[in-house]
Amino acid sequence: MTDSITPITMPKFGLAMTEGKLAGWMVRPGASVKAGDDLADIETSKITNAYESPAGGVLRRQVAAEGDTLPVGALIGVLADASVPDAEIDAFITRFNAEFSSGAGGEAEEAAPEPKLVDVQGNSLRVLDLGHGDATPIVLVHGFGGDIGNWLFNHAALAAGRRVIAFDLPGHGGSTKDVGAGSLDFFAGIVVGLLDTLGIPQAHLVGHSLGGGVALTVARTAPARVASLALIAPAGMGPEINMDFITGFITADRQKTIQPVLAMLVHDKTLVGRKMADDVLRYKRLDGAVAALTQIAATCFPDGKQADDLRPVLEQGDVRALILWGEDDEILPAKQSRGLPGRVTIDLLPGVGHMPQMERAADINKAIAAFVAK
Repeated sequence: MTDSITPITMPKFGLAMTEGKLAGWMVRPGASVKAGDDLADIETSKITNAYESPAGGVLRRQVAAEGDTLPVGALIGVLADASVPDAEIDAFITRFNAEFSSGAGGEAEEAAPEPKLVDVQGNSLRVLDLGHGDATPIVLVHGFGGDIGNWLFNHAALAAGRRVIAFDLPGHGGSTKDVGAGSLDFFAGIVVGLLDTLGIPQAHLVGHSLGGGVALTVARTAPARVASLALIAPAGMGPEINMDFITGFITADRQKTIQPVLAMLVHDKTLVGRKMADDVLRYKRLDGAVAALTQIAATCFPDGKQADDLRPVLEQGDVRALILWGEDDEILPAKQSRGLPGRVTIDLLPGVGHMPQMERAADINKAIAAFVAK
């Protein structure tokens, strides 16, 4: 950056992100913007996210075109005062791209932390372990059909001053595809085993959807291991579940069939792009993945209803709990949060679907960070 020119580069929304697709510009060249204004939509393998301007100024150039896929740190646009000559803008772009291509781009050289395979009770789990500090660690537990990438916008943000561990549940991502009976009790045992393997006596559990049900089950079966629960649209709060989503997720095998299923996850359907669909289809082609999902669905959602009633964990136990739920959730209805004790903090989010941690990442990160800090 010079005193009068600010490069707009492909953002790094999460430590594991290496590239993004410029899905669309939201500002035309010549328009004035303020710091924090939305400049463009960036599509990742998980979701499309708005990119906020890092500074104020005039958008003088759109260096990247809509549809371009570029590495993190690559130049996509230029902000500058209106008084800066065009020749100076052109020279800046040429110099930036030359330095970036030569490896002098700084951020492009940073190696993303890599997940590792960890043996837990004979099960191979893909684990991404970030952060350090004396504060009680956080363990992130994703939902049905998800993986550690579901925490793309949260993991690093929560790892400020504490250890935060994300992992792929058995049957998902890069972990073993053996899910045993496919029950919440099975997955809860995996979480406790992971804590044992990593030498963590107690953790804050952050669980999304099915992962929320897993976290609640850990609190029921091994309460001493749970410092608190932060539950995002958790399973186990009522019988209803959208089986069109569950069945569709299992059976869809093409872009045309998986994309409308994935659209059920979010309030703003434009957030679901081809990269997200491709990522899910690639996972489902792994040997044993579909069989694992089928087993989980048969055990956890027999006859189209949730098998586990976990409300007593919150009604009768004394675990600290926070519930975050999108009011427009199409998978698990937010009304399932009603009737819980007043000591359970409940935050219903308008205009948000089943994936608040991706749809409203900044708000979710602040809420969880404040909750676990108490």
